[in-house]
Amino acid sequence: MHLGQLVFSQVIAHLPMSTFRSCVKRYRGNYKVKSFTCLDQFLCMAFAQLTFRESLRDIESCLRAQRSKLYHMGIKGMVSRNTLSNANKVRDWRIYADFAQALIQTARRLYIDEEFDFELENTAYALDSSTIDLCLSVFPWAHFRKTKAAIKLHTLLDLRGNIPTFIHITDGKLHDVNILDILVTEPGSFYVMDRGYLDFSRLFTMHQNSVFFVIRAKSNLKFYRIYSHPIDKSTGLRCDQTIRLTGFYTAKDFPEKLRRIKYYDSKSERTFVFLTNNFVLPPTTITELYRCRWQVELFFKWIKQNLRIKTFFGTSENAVKTQIWIAVSVYVLVAIIKKRLKLEMSLNTILQILSVTIFNKTPLYQMLTDTDYKNQITTDDKQLKLFD
Repeated sequence: MHLGQLVFSQVIAHLPMSTFRSCVKRYRGNYKVKSFTCLDQFLCMAFAQLTFRESLRDIESCLRAQRSKLYHMGIKGMVSRNTLSNANKVRDWRIYADFAQALIQTARRLYIDEEFDFELENTAYALDSSTIDLCLSVFPWAHFRKTKAAIKLHTLLDLRGNIPTFIHITDGKLHDVNILDILVTEPGSFYVMDRGYLDFSRLFTMHQNSVFFVIRAKSNLKFYRIYSHPIDKSTGLRCDQTIRLTGFYTAKDFPEKLRRIKYYDSKSERTFVFLTNNFVLPPTTITELYRCRWQVELFFKWIKQNLRIKTFFGTSENAVKTQIWIAVSVYVLVAIIKKRLKLEMSLNTILQILSVTIFNKTPLYQMLTDTDYKNQITTDDKQLKLFD
């Protein structure tokens, strides 16, 4: 007898299925498919992410061992590693990319009221990339070096809630700064970047679009100081200057004034120099904004440790992108559940609990909140006494 929903089904219930069906229809994902639909593929791959499966054979073995529960999980097609491998190879990865973007928009609405540790009304993003090393003989399409293959995960992270709002997957050879050419920016928002994105012509385009940026300066920057603003050196600040670039090319690329802030971090004993086109925020807020850029590094670390994006279930470009986008969908789904259920625990803790309870029928909220267990010691036991 089936009593109650499986934990997996309760998790999947937070997905907007009408949106998923629209994405499948947009790219004709189920065209000439008689069994094992795109939804079956997505659910199998999501199961692999939630339970840390390592291979297609691993997925097949685990799901076939629970064959009687597959229908209640929403999987109606026969699970086979060959069928799943072929689906990952031929079904358009953009189905899952568009669906992940829809989930991202849902998550951003839920986290819109998240506060920073400092006062900032604007939206702030951190832009960075992470390289995933691959074997050149197995992934020949992922060009990187002569004897090495790799892909890059270019990510724009909304610092309110740490939700990825833009993800672009390329081969390892593409330089980070080229992502600024395809990035759609929001006027009035802050974009925090490392020195790899320092290109003054591209930054000036952002400036003309009323976008604020905070970026680290290189040591060979040529400029002259127009004005020095008063600072409090006890906060770690060393200077807050209005400058103009004097390099032959840089002065042409960015003809407007810039703000240069120098900061000494006593914890790491390092000095940082930041450039920004915002002249209103206090200098300490600018330094704190850049400190928040570390959240995108933590995001990369989290998904590499907790999701399956370093070991791939297929070798084609389509299969790799499909797996990454479904992994992102699972990350955002866990973030949505955390917010909707008002959970205090971390995403990592939620994922660990889900991984070992996926076939349980305990209500999801009860399972994620009832974490304190106490052994009750009773004195009125009914054990017969052997000796008086």
